[in-house]
Amino acid sequence: MYPFTFTKAAGTREAIDAARRGGRYIAGGTTLVDLMRETVERPETLIDIAGLPLREITVTARGALRIGALALMADAAAHPKVRTTYPVISQALELSASPQLRNMATIGGNIMQRTRCTYFRDVSAACNKRRPGSGCSALEGVNRTHAILGTSGECVATHPSDVAVAFAALEATVHLLGPDGERSVAFADFLLPPGTTPDREQNLRPGELITAVEIPAHPRPLKSGYLKVRDRQSYEFALTSAAVALHLRAGVIREAKVAAGGVGTVPWKLPAVERHLVGRRPSDALWAAAAAALAADGARPLTHNRFKVELLKRTVERQLRIVGGTA
Repeated sequence: MYPFTFTKAAGTREAIDAARRGGRYIAGGTTLVDLMRETVERPETLIDIAGLPLREITVTARGALRIGALALMADAAAHPKVRTTYPVISQALELSASPQLRNMATIGGNIMQRTRCTYFRDVSAACNKRRPGSGCSALEGVNRTHAILGTSGECVATHPSDVAVAFAALEATVHLLGPDGERSVAFADFLLPPGTTPDREQNLRPGELITAVEIPAHPRPLKSGYLKVRDRQSYEFALTSAAVALHLRAGVIREAKVAAGGVGTVPWKLPAVERHLVGRRPSDALWAAAAAALAADGARPLTHNRFKVELLKRTVERQLRIVGGTA
């Protein structure tokens, strides 16, 4: 690990001022410290923001659920409003990492975490995300766990977060505070696909700090859930996952929110699947048709991850059936 200076921010403005001078934010440190140990990241200054007042989980006057960026994953998963209103969020959090990590890691840090691509974490390998213009070893290397959606010739790494898939499905908003004041970014626009600039991963301006993630009010009743498929049952990243939320009234699907994880360079919203469901009655045939025809639309599998195309379809179908049931 390379030498660095460490400072503890007493307030948000102090933190932002320090970040403008080149510092990096750290809270739980469950990702950044690992990357520093592996010399993938070499920040000269760390700004400890763990003490900032950004841990609250509240319901706004408009009925939106607002989760503070520094709320611990474990606390957010256990919060009564989260568990009862959006089980998909609680389930995604509880299927992430380990209990020890969930007691340290924050919501903001989780959506900011960097890829688990082995080539990104191997400083001797070519990686455009780590060193722009160096190439992508995963394209011709061992790419079983890599993305099939949202890829480019520059990068095929998946985004590792589970709760980000739930946020994408629920069309959350990320609230930011920076040198120019407050702004909000739709979650769909916050995490960036690689394109030609894979080293730019989030829609953040210099010095900006995530203050909260807000989930808009959705019609009630809303049934939701998260399904994660992985090589082992604990402490493993998704091969594929599905976040589903359905609003049914009078036996008809009035609103559908669906997103997939483990298969995209960012959490992958499935609007074609959503459109196919709205206005129809739940049935095994509906779930199967929506998933088989539309869930993997646009997929570009690599040498070792072609199985993800069919796995994605089956995962989405299964979770639609779990959440929506059958008539």
